[in-house]
Amino acid sequence: MTKRRGTGLLLALLAFAQFISAIDYNIVYVALPEIGRDVGFDAHSLQWVVSAYAVAYGGFLLLGGRMADLLGRRRMFTTALVLYGLASLAGGLATGPGVLVAARAVQGLGGALLLPATLSLINTSFAEGAERNRALAVWGGAGAVGLALGSLLGGVLTNYLGWESVFYVNVPLALGAAAVAYQAIGPDPSRAQGRSFDVTGALSATVGFTALVFGVVQGPEAGWTSAQVLSALIGGLALVGLFLTVEARTAHPLMPLRLLRNRNLVAAMGVTFVFMGTFGAQYYFFTLYLQNVHHYSAMATGLAFLPSALTGMAGTKASEKLLGRVGTRTTLTAGLLLGAAGMAVLALALSPTGGYPALLPGVILLSLGQGLGWTAMFAAAGTGVDAAHQGIASAMASTTQQIGSAVGLAVLIAVASHGTHATDGAALVPGLRTAGFTAAALTLLGVAIALTLRRGSASRTAAGGEGDAETATPALSA
Repeated sequence: MTKRRGTGLLLALLAFAQFISAIDYNIVYVALPEIGRDVGFDAHSLQWVVSAYAVAYGGFLLLGGRMADLLGRRRMFTTALVLYGLASLAGGLATGPGVLVAARAVQGLGGALLLPATLSLINTSFAEGAERNRALAVWGGAGAVGLALGSLLGGVLTNYLGWESVFYVNVPLALGAAAVAYQAIGPDPSRAQGRSFDVTGALSATVGFTALVFGVVQGPEAGWTSAQVLSALIGGLALVGLFLTVEARTAHPLMPLRLLRNRNLVAAMGVTFVFMGTFGAQYYFFTLYLQNVHHYSAMATGLAFLPSALTGMAGTKASEKLLGRVGTRTTLTAGLLLGAAGMAVLALALSPTGGYPALLPGVILLSLGQGLGWTAMFAAAGTGVDAAHQGIASAMASTTQQIGSAVGLAVLIAVASHGTHATDGAALVPGLRTAGFTAAALTLLGVAIALTLRRGSASRTAAGGEGDAETATPALSA
């Protein structure tokens, strides 16, 4: 456990960093039509305003996790925020597609450095059990609010100040948080002698996962049998295979393969893959339904996400209590089942003529399940992992999260567009319904994975605590 000062300020800062990152996930969606018109994107290339972020984020997470472990968590946390702020400034100043896409990619790099540093700071600064569960609930709640408010803030800013403001707003937030970090986070310890960085592993993992995410993102547009997509997917798989071979043989691996013996971590990786491929895609389809079927304005679309924010906060608070009382497996399973039910109910409510109130039961169930599941799956990922490997363990779960997001969105877009070329109006509704039902069914795969978590508790192994362990934590006080 790292020595810390002022854990209240520390937790507030880490939650704020998650809030910034979550806001940016959705804030750009609402501004996309205006960005496309003003910056000069065509219908095909506009997706890269979103995809450039996802590709860089997913590709650099493992590297970011190991950098946090080896170079220092405060150092990487502040570096990530500065990168994020400067890239946001560049994005707002962009006058052409190339500069904007590059800025989004650097934002993604900043996110890839920020998330594992943040999670490893939580997992090494708060004791495993009730204290850590509470910290994760606060962190997860900030993310839930940021996801929902991102759409609202994006609508307000785009409506009154133009699309550039959705980038500029990140600059003072990120740079201000970086400045506070020197007060809230204790100095990084001296780097341990004799620990090399595993350059071969870092390069093969970064390029391999970047290629995989690129191939998945590009597949629906370019065609899954196109040369660029096949080259990216095959090349990415080959490099990931090389990465695993290197990790098995090197003395100082980027990702110690013994971490895969931690049953909770492996299960969390599987759940995060499914979670982001199903829950994460709902923001895209809900925005599409409101704007392209019912022609909501950017402002109205943002306001439509407010119930999701409030319910997500309630879900993360409930998750904190449930983790202490019934353990990770039950909490995570309950969240996934609630979310699956919400997706199905929401899909049933989609209609060319239906009003917003009909959507609320599905939105509430979905958001409550998301709040429960988000906190629980990251609690599982950090359980029984030695402090020296918390950064890379967090990055492993987050990498599957990002790849799952890209794969899930690609699959569900293909499902929604099957048999139609419509981009607007009532013709979109049948495909959106089918995508919703498909996401609900796929979420049940996450339930099956969550059930592989062990009940009860197990002591950490002597070799760094990376054995099978479960977060059956003491009940929280009222």
